[in-house]
Amino acid sequence: MPTDSRLPTSRRAFLAATGATVGGLVLGGTALAQQEGGQGNGSARRYRVTVTNHTPYQPFTPPAVALHRPSIEVFSVGDPASTPVQEIAENGNLQPLLDVVQSANAIRGAAVGDGPLVPASDPGDTGFPYYVELHVDADASARYLSFISMLVATNDGFVGLDTVPLPQEVNSSLTYFAQGYDAGTETNTEMFADLVPPAQALTGENREGIDGTGTSNPDLAEDGVITPHPGITGVGDVPEAFGWEEPAASLVVERIA
Repeated sequence: MPTDSRLPTSRRAFLAATGATVGGLVLGGTALAQQEGGQGNGSARRYRVTVTNHTPYQPFTPPAVALHRPSIEVFSVGDPASTPVQEIAENGNLQPLLDVVQSANAIRGAAVGDGPLVPASDPGDTGFPYYVELHVDADASARYLSFISMLVATNDGFVGLDTVPLPQEVNSSLTYFAQGYDAGTETNTEMFADLVPPAQALTGENREGIDGTGTSNPDLAEDGVITPHPGITGVGDVPEAFGWEEPAASLVVERIA
């Protein structure tokens, strides 16, 4: 079994990323503070969120979860992707989302995994786990959870949940299944040169002389909206086996004592 990663939040501390990297992409873990401002609602509640990668070949960047009030919307199918969603979907860059977590009073608690999640078969022989446990604290005004993680071997794919209810009773749980989405911000070339560098290292598809990129390419910009991801079509370097059947991930959300 893979090693669990339990990252409890702190009410006051914002802990910096560890800076672990794979192929140049920052994959560090971060525990994020519950927001202090505004009117809370009761004492802190603790939740255990177990995120599992169900794909046969697609690795995820470290999963990010946020507990929040209903005024927060991370993404919506049919709408353009926000900058934080675009940066995660194209470049695996969590920083814009972390900035929102720090500044948005409606986000009451959040956490990020300390490394990527690979398929259970671990096709790149990385030693990374296929699931992770995150512990997150929030007050009772946080009634919803959102989750997002990049589908690494895609141009602008991500897996996520937006504004799903949290369990309310101690020792109760809810299970959610998350599908893959296309951010609509970059053309799906499926070429390793256009994907983030860890796309090869994490999948075992190491192509000599192809480094990939961790920045957006204006020449590939696509003025689209978020849609269900079409999967891998085989038009470029990425093998069709790197496609997946939905759901791409599951989340078990438990309220614990």
